Amino acid sequence: MLVAATWCASAQAQQPVVKIAYIDPLSGPFANVGDGGLRQFQFVADQINAGKLAGKYRFEIVPYDNKGTPQESLTALKGAIDSNIHFITQGNGSGAGLALQDAVQKNNDREPGKAVVYLNYAAVDPDATNSKCSFWHFRFDANSEMKLEGLTDFIKNKPEIKKVFLINQNYSHGQQVSRAAKEYLKRKRPDMEIVGDDLHPLGAVKDFSPYAAKIKASGADTVITGNWGNDMALLIKAVKETGSKAVFYTFYAGGLGSPTAIGESGVGTVKQITQWHTSVVPNNIQKDMLDFHRKYPNLDYYYMQIRNELFMLAEAIRKVDSDDPLKVAYALEGLKYESPTGEVEMRTTDHQLLAPLYISTIQKVAAKGGPKEVTYDLENQGIGFQTDARLESYVSAQPTTCQMKRPARPV
Repeated sequence: MLVAATWCASAQAQQPVVKIAYIDPLSGPFANVGDGGLRQFQFVADQINAGKLAGKYRFEIVPYDNKGTPQESLTALKGAIDSNIHFITQGNGSGAGLALQDAVQKNNDREPGKAVVYLNYAAVDPDATNSKCSFWHFRFDANSEMKLEGLTDFIKNKPEIKKVFLINQNYSHGQQVSRAAKEYLKRKRPDMEIVGDDLHPLGAVKDFSPYAAKIKASGADTVITGNWGNDMALLIKAVKETGSKAVFYTFYAGGLGSPTAIGESGVGTVKQITQWHTSVVPNNIQKDMLDFHRKYPNLDYYYMQIRNELFMLAEAIRKVDSDDPLKVAYALEGLKYESPTGEVEMRTTDHQLLAPLYISTIQKVAAKGGPKEVTYDLENQGIGFQTDARLESYVSAQPTTCQMKRPARPV
């Protein structure tokens, strides 16, 4: 056994390592979200290493705490570059994401020998793949306009929806959600009334009861929000405590901590749009999901985009047999990958992933009398998500204004 362990350690030491800097909040109001993402990145990286999916290369996730701010994100980026790390990933907050994207572009223009590829797994401001697009940036989540295209296509066929309240975090992502929701609903359901449109400080509101009272007083039958983290959980909890029967259409109701805060009060009334959920049918990664939960009993497997990101990165590295950032970036362009939910594609024109999306609703798990397909218990709350609709990638795909400037292709 000692000989085998020694041989294994020696073999790993001989493998070149691709370090990926994980730049997300590990302290502050969104620390739980950042920590959950880190654990899933480490879990998936271990899978890739065990299967040698990146060829001769091994992945190592290196965490950096950006405290949820653009300023700290730039400090973390400098630390990663100084440590000779050529791949970074981030997802929680488009403010931080856009700052990183701009800084990576400037760094790569200035010092191409220290080029960095930014792999964005969850920052969804549309500008990142439109007016501010960059060759060095790849987004693995649907942007907010794509998600709203899908949600409003679903909503337009619900005649019972008459009054909509918009509430979002007051930064680039939340502002984009507010703008696009109004635009798309006006086009698809001009009879629908927007009865409220509030923006609140990001990560600073501890008591959402004033907002909740306003939502109830408006008579809204539907709430649309792009909130995430504690801002998502506390908002829904406060609204439900008013006795409001409004149905929530969200991006992140399944995010870490939200199912616990929502509980059974969300049954039938809280929806989300995501690339995947834990009770999706068919569930092609059920074993992975259960293995992850056994390893981290307080966490659920949440991000399909983390899996897609690392598996596609591994495929690109294996394809070019190199960890050179320029070669890998060109290999990622246009890459098609058979994900657990079907084929996804990294669109060449703007580096936006095109993937199927699911609209789902919180229901009781089957063991508690819920629908038979709701098998996975989120955060041990007796609830899970049931699929309302699967949207193929062409439904949410948006045109792009990206005018990408590319470096010379490597020979």
